[in-house]
Amino acid sequence: MEIPKTEGIKYAGSKLKILPYIFEMVNELKGVETVLDGFSGSTRVSQAFAQLGYSTTSNDISVWSEVIATCYLISNQSIGYYQQLIDHLNSLEGVDGWYTRNYGGGESMPKKPFQIKNARKLDAIRDEIEKLNLAWEDKCVMLTSLIYALDKVDSTLGHYAAYLAEWSPRSFNNLKLIVPLRFTSRGVNRVIRDDIFNTVANNRFDLVYFDPPYGSNNEKMPPSRVRYASYYHLWTTIIRHDKPALFGKVGRREDSRDDKSASVFEEFRKNGNGDFIAMNALKKLIEETKAHYLLLSYSSGGRASKQQLLDMISASGKLLEVKLIDYKKNVMSSMRTTREWINGDEKHHEYLFLMEKI
Repeated sequence: MEIPKTEGIKYAGSKLKILPYIFEMVNELKGVETVLDGFSGSTRVSQAFAQLGYSTTSNDISVWSEVIATCYLISNQSIGYYQQLIDHLNSLEGVDGWYTRNYGGGESMPKKPFQIKNARKLDAIRDEIEKLNLAWEDKCVMLTSLIYALDKVDSTLGHYAAYLAEWSPRSFNNLKLIVPLRFTSRGVNRVIRDDIFNTVANNRFDLVYFDPPYGSNNEKMPPSRVRYASYYHLWTTIIRHDKPALFGKVGRREDSRDDKSASVFEEFRKNGNGDFIAMNALKKLIEETKAHYLLLSYSSGGRASKQQLLDMISASGKLLEVKLIDYKKNVMSSMRTTREWINGDEKHHEYLFLMEKI
């Protein structure tokens, strides 16, 4: 089957490459109408399900994921309406403001995410979006457009936990917003920003897709390297527009510190019984989910072994199919803060486990 076109930011957990495999498995299932994308992230999976006619619920704890999902799954104004707003925002002159002071750099200020000219445009556009007093779903379209535009002119590896020492070629381009490629949905869609355990406790679905932010299985790897709140702190700030207290060389939000923002699925420690806390959380999630089918993504770089996952699944249902996807790691996940972990022969596998719940 043809996979619908989706949009997204440069994202460490992007499922763009495995969308064909997901729908190859789902297409064989009968009676699937309602779908939950439980850790929606950049929302590419949610976008694809919605375009294919499923009633799609997109869930994530991050506000930027909620905004992007609302843009695609909920907003319903015409393209012309949004184009008029975009044209107005693009016409604004840049101003020196909070974003310019904290995230704008010139030749004498390396290791900043944006060049001064684009940080100034960000200041002007973000203030203007607030002044327009738009309905929430329409504001989400403007914010999504702004995030995508910034993603195309940044000087990073694709996240905001580190900035490049030299300006990236794309950072010299001018910030320009375009209308996101929205679509008409046949299903009834929802967007939820909540802890996944609350979402599965309060809802039932025909199919759920889970791709939790698993921590690395490398004991020497600092756990903060895979915490998404630190990767994408700047998107949170731009959406909230709260100009928070910052810390560190990259200007992270205070509430993105690892001891404040980590997901239980990113937990690297073991409990008193010697079990990984993250794996116990995954086991609990599988048990508590109310769905006919459950599709689980898992990377070979995560805490659990394939056998552990099979054992978890067999305890709560019947395994229907496993797909093994072998592909080279993307640029972001290949980067290391120390060469100690680099292994040129390392293979990166992605597994898809499809189960029928008991």
